[in-house]
Amino acid sequence: MLKTNFSELPVFSGRKLMFNSMLWLVICCATLLFLPESVLQGLGLYALVSANNHFIGLGMIIGIAYFIARLMGVFLDEGIRYLSDKRLIENIEHKVSLLDLSERALLREFFLQGATILTLPQNETPVKSLLNAGILECLGNEKHYAIHGPTAEYKISMKARSYLNRQILRLPSGQPTQEEMQALIKTRPTFINHIAQPRKHAA
Repeated sequence: MLKTNFSELPVFSGRKLMFNSMLWLVICCATLLFLPESVLQGLGLYALVSANNHFIGLGMIIGIAYFIARLMGVFLDEGIRYLSDKRLIENIEHKVSLLDLSERALLREFFLQGATILTLPQNETPVKSLLNAGILECLGNEKHYAIHGPTAEYKISMKARSYLNRQILRLPSGQPTQEEMQALIKTRPTFINHIAQPRKHAA
């Protein structure tokens, strides 16, 4: 007995169905309106088109209006995305210029530990401040501890990476000496020593 696997059938979303319907509406209406009379007569459609040309024209207008609205929606979405990205960059630039000692020390941890992802406490002020500014991104994997509170995995956002260099983070140029490394370790945020070590990932 032949069984039909419905999971393999193509699934059409409502938006895709509407797009295809409007496309065919415009094509059909345009074809009926602009075909030569001789062709319509040969097809036996001349009387039908002549009697209903106003409905056909209305259908074409509706279809064209739909595509114009879709096009305007695309431009609007792009404009909103552009303004959002611009505002985010402005926030990052402003925050980078005003980093305090704890925020700068926290960002140095990514470089000191050679990790792109760190497990950090969510309630610490430097973490929340850098997250709100768009410099850090939360990746989830939240965990809750009775003593240390909730933690989650964070990484430096792609847009913020180009603004963070050794000079901004006050890291020594080249390989740090033992004295320089000890000085950096002394400035580490206190909460770093109380959380689980992060998993290291390739940059």
